[in-house]
Amino acid sequence: MAQHFLLSTAARSLSLAKVMRLSDDQAFETFKAIRWAETDGSPVCPKCGGYVCWEFKARRIFKCKACNGQFSVTSGTIFASRKMDLRDILAAIAIFVNGAKGHSALQLSRDLDCQYKTAFVLSHKIREALAAEQAQSELSGVVEVDGAYFGGYVKPANRKADRKDRRRKVHQTGKRQVVVVARERDGETLTQVHQTEADSVAFVAATVAPGATIHADEASHWDALEAKFLTKRINHSVEYSTPESNTNMAESFFSRLRRAEIGTHHHIAGRYLSAYAMEMAWREDNRRISNGEQFLLATSSALAHPVSRQWKGYWQR
Repeated sequence: MAQHFLLSTAARSLSLAKVMRLSDDQAFETFKAIRWAETDGSPVCPKCGGYVCWEFKARRIFKCKACNGQFSVTSGTIFASRKMDLRDILAAIAIFVNGAKGHSALQLSRDLDCQYKTAFVLSHKIREALAAEQAQSELSGVVEVDGAYFGGYVKPANRKADRKDRRRKVHQTGKRQVVVVARERDGETLTQVHQTEADSVAFVAATVAPGATIHADEASHWDALEAKFLTKRINHSVEYSTPESNTNMAESFFSRLRRAEIGTHHHIAGRYLSAYAMEMAWREDNRRISNGEQFLLATSSALAHPVSRQWKGYWQR
């Protein structure tokens, strides 16, 4: 039997011990090299785009010659106004990408010896940066579409005679939402959260390029896609897949998201469900590259992302 990729040496190119052993100067140079990779680590003013900048060694800030503006290595990024050391931020990203099924904020707070609130916001900032990168994609070729419900847990009654069908809307708490995934075979994965699966037809139509082949189940709301795409349908009440059609790649994504919900985060419903879904989409798309490459992708995405309007000052409202 072939060895799983995560067990191979190709999956390991980053050591957390090496990241934690970085000095302040080395962490600073690493941030510079990743943020300004196009200029080989030379600072670029985030205000005017000027390339001629002076560096103040004592305070680790820069001053632009063109606009006289001062900025740091994290100014204008999702890590702006940080209080955490650069080395700890790099370590947090390394820990984050190493979790195949995600990494909880509580565990991250213990790993970094910081408050839970700090770890919670930092994790969601990374998720926001990854989601912004994923959202820019357009799917083409063969695309699988499916939906799965999350949240709104209703505890079953003790006696069988008192139990309710928890799938029915009347027995839901109001927090139950559906994650709809559009996944390109051997390509990218995009997700969106809706109240019902039927509400996601417009999202699929806008995300998938015209002329693509869409595989979906026989739910009636997917009939609207037949006018724009070549659709192939499968009746899941009869069989999981056929030689002509299946949604196995979409189901694989839901398996990862479900395991993250059950085994790592436990509760991912409500307004944060979309962030967790996009995180798992990123993990699915990059599951066959090493953790070192994942670290560089996540760090570069975070440093290219502007200041978060949702998470900056989150606990201060």
